[in-house]
Amino acid sequence: MLNILSILFGIIAGLIAFIGIFPIPLLPLVNWIALPIAIVGAALGAMSSSNGGRNLNLIIILISGLRLFLTGGII
Repeated sequence: MLNILSILFGIIAGLIAFIGIFPIPLLPLVNWIALPIAIVGAALGAMSSSNGGRNLNLIIILISGLRLFLTGGII
């Protein structure tokens, strides 16, 4: 059950991060929103017996974090 919730959080965070990276590339605010959602999903995935949800959320955290790091978190 926790893995399903983790995957759900990962999908939501991934969609939010996708909006911040591709259609509106000058709006990093959505990456600041996606990052905590993915962190909660990764925590749920870590408590689960499966690794799929945790890995999905870790990828989203890396993508959003890299995007914020490369642009200084502003643009």
